[in-house]
Amino acid sequence: RSPQGAGSGDGSPSSAAAETPSAEDFSLSLLDTNLPAEAETELRSFIAKRLTKGALFEGMGNVASVGLSIPETKIGCYYCRFQQENLLEMATLESDINAPEYVVCFLGGLEKEDTFRLELDKYIQSLKINLALEQKSLETYVNPYLRSWFENAICPIQRVVQLFQEKLAFLLHAALSYTPVEVKNADERTDKDISRFLAAASLQGLVQEGTMTSLCIAMTEEQHKSMIIDCSGPQPQLHNAASNRFCEDWMHAFLNGAEGGNPFLFQQILENFKLKAIQDINNLKRFIRQAEMNHYALFKCYMFLRNCGSGDILLKIVKVEHAEMPEARNVVTVLEEFMRE
Repeated sequence: RSPQGAGSGDGSPSSAAAETPSAEDFSLSLLDTNLPAEAETELRSFIAKRLTKGALFEGMGNVASVGLSIPETKIGCYYCRFQQENLLEMATLESDINAPEYVVCFLGGLEKEDTFRLELDKYIQSLKINLALEQKSLETYVNPYLRSWFENAICPIQRVVQLFQEKLAFLLHAALSYTPVEVKNADERTDKDISRFLAAASLQGLVQEGTMTSLCIAMTEEQHKSMIIDCSGPQPQLHNAASNRFCEDWMHAFLNGAEGGNPFLFQQILENFKLKAIQDINNLKRFIRQAEMNHYALFKCYMFLRNCGSGDILLKIVKVEHAEMPEARNVVTVLEEFMRE
């Protein structure tokens, strides 16, 4: 399926879902599509070639450029092969039964084709689990689920930016500092969007797992309470919120990007935000190592914290990471005193 502008001539979303009966026969039976017939045939041929080469691994999506008659240019195609889990179990018990396999394709623009690959992998996994648990039919569940892929998997970050506007800085600060967030009076989609944004903006996976756990514990135990987001009105109201210059600068980057309304751009800005935060953490760690033996380097640490715009958060992160290192811990203690003054 594709978002508007990358599908049929009338601008309606386009899609393709197919079934491949067995490992020996790569003929594809069409289950659902809203691509024009010619483009669907071309896409089916593309997928069949990938299957023949053994290039599709179960549950792992791939992204490639495909040339289709509509819109007569190359577009990005995410495709993923999967089996229903309950059918897999049945096939294990009765080896003569081949479990049906499915290939789902989503079509979109070429901007950073693989930007949302992991999100789409999760989207397919959710489809697979729900099919296995509830045995939902193609018409009542699968078709609507596939048609909503762009809204549900690609647009959450964009919707959060549009909803929070200038208040996005507080959300970025909460994600970066591992501050607990409680959302009240929000509809299900908004609640999920905010959770998705916080997870995407955090440094999870980029800092050590032990550091992340310790930070979460430290933030929960601190005197200030969880940040509360009240969505009962037209604009979210925030309580116990904090921000800093770093997050405010990046908030403006998001708002400037909102003019074009391109979800791929928002994702790229978010990745750059995290990359800059990691660079600042690494620079501070380097300064701290130098400061263990050099008083001038200690002053450089202090000036870096003052000027980076995110000294409050960086100091907490390195404090947790250096908790078991006496010399570095002493440097951090002195820096905390300087920052308080």
